[in-house]
Amino acid sequence: MLKSRWRKPAVAAGALVVVAALGGVAVTNHEVREALGIAHEPGEGLPAQPREWAEMIAGEDPAEAGAEAFEASTLAAQFAEARTAPGIVAPGAYSNAYSQLTALPATAGTWREPTKLPYDADDPRYRDYYSNSSGGAGKVTGRITGLAADNGGYVYAAGADGGVWRSTTGGGRWTPIADKLPSLSSGDLVLAGDGSLWYATGEGNTGGTAYVGSGVYRLANPRGGQFATTDRVGGPELESTVINKLRFFDGKVWAATNRGLYSHAMTGTTGAWKLEFAPNPSYLPGGTDASNPNAAYKNIVNDVAGDPRNPRHVVAASAWRSGDAYNGFYETTDYAAGGWRKVNPTGAMPADDIGYVTFAFSADGGTLYAINQSPRLLNKATGTVNSYLDGVYVSSTGNPAGPWNKIADSQKLANSGSALKQSVGGKGYGPGIQAWYNQFMTVDPANPKHVWVGLEEVYETTDGGATWKTIGPYWNFYFSCWDLSDAKNTCPDSTHPDQHSVAVGNGSVYVGNDGGVYKRPVNGQTNANGNATDWASLNDGTIDALQYYSVAVGKDPEKSGVVVSGGLQDNGASILRPGDTVMGSHFGGDGGDALADPANGCRQVQEYTNLAMRMTENCAVNPGAASLDEATSRSIQPYNNQPGDEPARFIAPFSPDDKDAKVWVAGGQHVWVNTAGFGIKDGKGWKNVFDLGAGHTATAVSVSAGVAYVSWCGPCNNSGFARGIATGKVTDPASWHQLTLPGDFPNRFVQGFGIDPANPAHVYAAVNGFSRRFTEGPGAGIGHVYESTDSGATWKDVSGNLPDVPASSLKVLPNGALILATDLAPFYRAPGATGWQRFGAGAPLTVGMDIEYSATNNTVYLATHGRGIWSFALSQL
Repeated sequence: MLKSRWRKPAVAAGALVVVAALGGVAVTNHEVREALGIAHEPGEGLPAQPREWAEMIAGEDPAEAGAEAFEASTLAAQFAEARTAPGIVAPGAYSNAYSQLTALPATAGTWREPTKLPYDADDPRYRDYYSNSSGGAGKVTGRITGLAADNGGYVYAAGADGGVWRSTTGGGRWTPIADKLPSLSSGDLVLAGDGSLWYATGEGNTGGTAYVGSGVYRLANPRGGQFATTDRVGGPELESTVINKLRFFDGKVWAATNRGLYSHAMTGTTGAWKLEFAPNPSYLPGGTDASNPNAAYKNIVNDVAGDPRNPRHVVAASAWRSGDAYNGFYETTDYAAGGWRKVNPTGAMPADDIGYVTFAFSADGGTLYAINQSPRLLNKATGTVNSYLDGVYVSSTGNPAGPWNKIADSQKLANSGSALKQSVGGKGYGPGIQAWYNQFMTVDPANPKHVWVGLEEVYETTDGGATWKTIGPYWNFYFSCWDLSDAKNTCPDSTHPDQHSVAVGNGSVYVGNDGGVYKRPVNGQTNANGNATDWASLNDGTIDALQYYSVAVGKDPEKSGVVVSGGLQDNGASILRPGDTVMGSHFGGDGGDALADPANGCRQVQEYTNLAMRMTENCAVNPGAASLDEATSRSIQPYNNQPGDEPARFIAPFSPDDKDAKVWVAGGQHVWVNTAGFGIKDGKGWKNVFDLGAGHTATAVSVSAGVAYVSWCGPCNNSGFARGIATGKVTDPASWHQLTLPGDFPNRFVQGFGIDPANPAHVYAAVNGFSRRFTEGPGAGIGHVYESTDSGATWKDVSGNLPDVPASSLKVLPNGALILATDLAPFYRAPGATGWQRFGAGAPLTVGMDIEYSATNNTVYLATHGRGIWSFALSQL
């Protein structure tokens, strides 16, 4: 999602400048004025409509017009690195981990899902300018990367890391049907002609939280069945891949993956997948160049098309979004004989500027459409362009070689009723600013000139591209129909931004985006601006695909029970209080790390990104807000000279001292300490106590009894990857030092710490990434949990019988038991034991990002990145 983000202009050469990311209400009055150099007077409000101040700001400085896409690509790199550095992951990793998991005993007890409730992004209880409330997205869930629909009322949706969901009512009342698979990361979802449902695991988006998968699965009876491991098609060939598209032609299913193009017969699930084409095969696992740090980017196939008039004629779009010598279209006139060659598409399509491409054939095969993202634009200096979209094209002959005609570009789409004000001074975000990440396209089966295109918004043409309408605008804040008051707001509901998937069926078009599933009639209605008036959100709370980075828990100050909140990918921060039947969103944009006062859960810190931290002392409740100038939180972002100048990871870590709620530690390149707790007034209240080193940024923070451990990486990518751990007393800068890690300590990301509540010198470290059994890189090591009893001077591998799977978060319970969150499941080690158990029953097999313990109710909370927040009452053990 595009967010408004304000920081003071840099005052020195080389200093970081970040200005408005056009398109958000997450902007304070005083920050607007600081950005303009205008004195702020308390009580002064913003202009009546956000578009007025958005337009006012848009012309100030274009230096960061591409900041949103830059941030998204940064997140992409950082999350991919954590699970692959220092090398690439070979096939077999997930099936091996799943096999180890199923062999483990489980503890007693069952997890429950407190966030299985509707999540209202427009909840008026939390309406101020740090939320996105009233933007029109309505009820939301997590990213939906695959959709399929028949004409009998059945709809299937695939969450980015939440598996497959089925609705029998044309949308809503969802039931999960893939929870027994070893990977719930979703690449594509397709209904085949025989009625079977094909599920490609491994999210194909090169976004920050896309995870590799365990292959492709075929469910023969999707209306009543559930996916099982026995439904896997082929062997391990597609394990540890991401799959961009599944296509069906000539009796085969074709998989466009990040490791080339594969095919398999549709008639059965046995037999290996055949590698049909890879532009640079030496970079594949086992190849001579597999250890090259760029190996993961050398064989990406984004889409494939079969010529309806000659099914042996196949064209593939193969490219890395940032550009590479191999980028382009490839074809074979007879795939059975091989003979792939690179071809130049004819007409308007630029053969030398092909990036991420999506194809869409008309039902009769006579017309072929395509979206093309431009590497050339992506590689231009940030702020010099406002879109990375090359264009939308049509081959009117249906020939993938063309000739191609351009039927839309960013400006044409912006002028179609878009909420992205590219035309405002030429300096705002234009449609396609995230074209490397946001793409879908499909053609109406009944009308070859009726086409839907998804970028950040949803666009529609009914005349083959001559004219377009923005039927799903980014949000409503820029339109004259919008008003802060629901009683005066006459804008129709829209979809959530950032589109990924589409399906047509049941008389409706369904779209999947970073906020879930929405539908409208195939031939729907629009207003005078070209915006649809008939979208319906299908995110009714039964499809909990929410992608959390964190969870924070504290006692509710007004009710019996606890406040549960957490930061989410592209859905702000959610809040759930006792008795709520609907969750609200009290902070907008992206959500990151979070903390709460255990004694008062309405006292919270929520991160936007990169240590942009805000604090609330009343749960950010703002019922009946009369203006956007009614603040319910304040910025406490730590900084050296100006807000935003601290290098930090996209999701940067911070933590309170478990013995003293007034002591907080945050990590960027530096270690920051706050000893005033919720008494901190602003970012100047932090003290910089230690420099982790140039190019180093914190990956995890933990504090107990005044002693902190901070892990870091730098460089953090595969090339030259390095990591370390620093420790010290929070109030004694002279005590801080880097630990000397032993040679057998893995050269992988340290993603979490658990400190013994009885002894801060006794600490555990959770190590992310797969072990050297599957990671082709130097020093990858074996273990996932390491223990030190001497403040980190020495370490011992205590992974024991843990499955070989990336670990993220670790806690030591008051009785000495350990709990661990991983990419597959949560695990438990009893006090005094050396072996691990699967922690309880009922938790989905998906990525656990954060695990926390609440003494208030003796309960553990697990934040998953695709299936919401889960809780486990320890009284069950």
